[in-house]
Amino acid sequence: MGKTRKGGKTEMAVLNRRIVACERCPRLRDYCRKVAVEKRSAYRNWTYHGKPVPNFGDAKARMLIVGLAPGAHGANRTGRMFTGDRSGDFLYRALFEVGLANQPTSMQADDGLKLHDALVTAALHCAPPDNKPLPDELANCTVWLDATFDILHKLRVVVCLGRIAFDAVMRLYQRRGWIERRSAYAFGHGVVHRIADRPTVVCSYHPSQQNTFTGKLTPGMMRAVMEQARVLSRKRLGDAHRHDAARLNE
Repeated sequence: MGKTRKGGKTEMAVLNRRIVACERCPRLRDYCRKVAVEKRSAYRNWTYHGKPVPNFGDAKARMLIVGLAPGAHGANRTGRMFTGDRSGDFLYRALFEVGLANQPTSMQADDGLKLHDALVTAALHCAPPDNKPLPDELANCTVWLDATFDILHKLRVVVCLGRIAFDAVMRLYQRRGWIERRSAYAFGHGVVHRIADRPTVVCSYHPSQQNTFTGKLTPGMMRAVMEQARVLSRKRLGDAHRHDAARLNE
């Protein structure tokens, strides 16, 4: 039986405090502190967060959105996932358009943004140099993804933004015995993996500028993924009785 909303919020608050206090990866912690001191000229009056970035959203969510890592001058600055950069603008506009966010923008941690039935996390909670985490750093952060799954008692859908997020999620599924071989599950934009009695996995390109500026990922494509995920999150676990990988809307 799921815990009460109050209990879910308390568990998530405790987990988030542990995430922010994490010192598992010296290279990442040194980098985040360095960025917080040096800053970008446009943000010279900001006090950067400069620490691991906690989860953000509804602690009773049926949908979990997994990104890559905080941006050095985005979430590492603001202290909230996908906040203060163009990737966040792209993501939260889509969530707003499908009814999962109360506003389309995410500029700073106290701007009033709230998510309904969705929670945002990442494969890595610290900003990595050149946006390229090392394998051992991703491994160190798995403890937080595992804990997030444990708290989301009503979880139905996991949206993976990019291949690194997808790999992190599928490794978790394999560790827990939910799948046998990761090689049976391919990443591709709009691919949906329905896994019997487990949260459905929905794949999306990451809303990085590399993808959005080139048109590889358009607002319509992101909105379609989030709408499909929202619909799937309303379904009961067990509705799909076999692994069924399909393209979005096929």
